[in-house]
Amino acid sequence: MTSLWDYPDFDAHEGLHLFADPASGLKAVIAVHSTALGPAAGGVRFWHYADDSRALTDALRLSRGMSYKNAMAGLALGGGKGVVLASRPGETISEAQLRAFGRAVESLGGRYVTAEDVGMSEARMKLIAEETRYVSGLPVAQGAAGGDPGPYTAHGVYLGVCAAAKRGLGSDDVRGVRVAIQGLGSVGGGLAKLLARDGAVLTLADVDQARAERLAAELGATVVAPEAILRADVDIVSPNALGAILTEQSIAALSAKIVAGGANNQLATAADGRRLHEAGVVYAPDYVINAGGIINVGLEYLGHGDEAEVMARIAQIPGRLDQVWDEAEATGDPTAEVADRIARRLIGRA
Repeated sequence: MTSLWDYPDFDAHEGLHLFADPASGLKAVIAVHSTALGPAAGGVRFWHYADDSRALTDALRLSRGMSYKNAMAGLALGGGKGVVLASRPGETISEAQLRAFGRAVESLGGRYVTAEDVGMSEARMKLIAEETRYVSGLPVAQGAAGGDPGPYTAHGVYLGVCAAAKRGLGSDDVRGVRVAIQGLGSVGGGLAKLLARDGAVLTLADVDQARAERLAAELGATVVAPEAILRADVDIVSPNALGAILTEQSIAALSAKIVAGGANNQLATAADGRRLHEAGVVYAPDYVINAGGIINVGLEYLGHGDEAEVMARIAQIPGRLDQVWDEAEATGDPTAEVADRIARRLIGRA
């Protein structure tokens, strides 16, 4: 049996906490990667995993990604992540489980600050907030920082896609640029609408076929099967669903010259970042391009600024991507490795 300390994604995490509440049926993992810059902030997702080890790996990878994301976004926050395990696909999380998770967060005394992620919502965060002070992503007054992070993530990814088009295609706008979007939830769907507004030619895919067809009809886009989206004949592939989709096989099948999307942990392994580099693909590291949501809920929790401040900080995402791409060009290193190096410097783990 693999020792926990030998897990490939265990990265000197400060804490890994397993919670079980028999009364509600809650099984949850909270991973705290780093508190060097502030409390470990990161959303909680509700998801069904094939086995518990995959849930543990997801929590470890996502929490490390949050450390890097928050550091690159200039937030006084560390990195953490919560994972609540669904017992079967399609299960709905109960109020009792939400409250039990809130008590679990509270028990950590502020080392971890939660917010919404896959399978969560503002309404569910409100229930969690009845059990803990350490929560963000709550409904807020108009013009204030906070609330649903999805639209802010989508806006940041949109700015990043435009920056990637300029970098990789020499295009000052996305009119006529062919973009394949994988995943059409809050982030992918919002991104599709922004790109369609600017005249991009869209190919869409989602595990919910009906959702993909509705959005395609609205935007004049094409729909393909989820398993075909990464192979689409396009200029840009934008992954906005779950992670680990860039593998040796999927990278070899890419026709796109740019990968820029909001999904966390897009690279299945560290080696896949180098494979993209060697294939000549311009890659926007996920935790740099998708930081809009955590900027929003992070400023909400820290009490810094308003929506205008959130949008001003999100507008800095293209500049951060340019910093990564410039250093990658100067050193010859893959952008994924360069981004990690910059983030580790920022959190004192160089």
